[in-house]
Amino acid sequence: MTLKDKLAAQRIYMLLGSLFITSLVVSNLIFQKFFYWYPFQVEIFGTKLFEISVGILPYPITFLITDLISEIYGKKRANDIVVTGIFASLFSLLIVFVSNAVPATNWSPVGNTMFSTVFGNTAVAVFASMLAYLFAQFIDIQIYHFWKRVTKGKYLWIRNNFSTFSSQFIDTTTILILLCSFEIIDWSNFKGLLVSGFLFKALIAALDTPFMYLGVYLFRKRFKLKVNEEIDLR
Repeated sequence: MTLKDKLAAQRIYMLLGSLFITSLVVSNLIFQKFFYWYPFQVEIFGTKLFEISVGILPYPITFLITDLISEIYGKKRANDIVVTGIFASLFSLLIVFVSNAVPATNWSPVGNTMFSTVFGNTAVAVFASMLAYLFAQFIDIQIYHFWKRVTKGKYLWIRNNFSTFSSQFIDTTTILILLCSFEIIDWSNFKGLLVSGFLFKALIAALDTPFMYLGVYLFRKRFKLKVNEEIDLR
């Protein structure tokens, strides 16, 4: 690979990393708003399908990005992005904590009460999300590369979907247990939110498979990669 191609690959890697970190941090900040989408009038354990947090909307993007990085740049680069995301979440937590601690002026458009209502539980949410995310993302990468070895780089849809389904279930379960334990969400909503959250994430994961194929195709065409070949940025 020429120096020009390596520089281009490095820039794309940084761009994917920035999208990953942005999606992760934003999902932690907006989680307290819940929305509904009723494609079917179905109730699961007393919760309608789907009634879920808006924080779930950007979150599947992180799994698509780590799968794409795993495929093109390798396991180590994918793990590096995950670790970077953890530090970004911790730093965002620190910023929110300090912002919540300082007193608002009497003319501030957003007062102490409103700010605390929106961001007051962010510390718990980020903590819960980071634990869930840490387990889920590393498991996603491990499973992805397991199927990549087994299929010898073929059948992209298998490793993309199987790794994401498994990790998304772990992620959804872990974060709901933590949020219910901290009494942010009532335990009576646990089962319904678990099923709704996992099914929604699984649906998004299935829908993003064509984008995964497109991304891999464009990478292989641009950098002339063979099947199962990865870009070495060293």
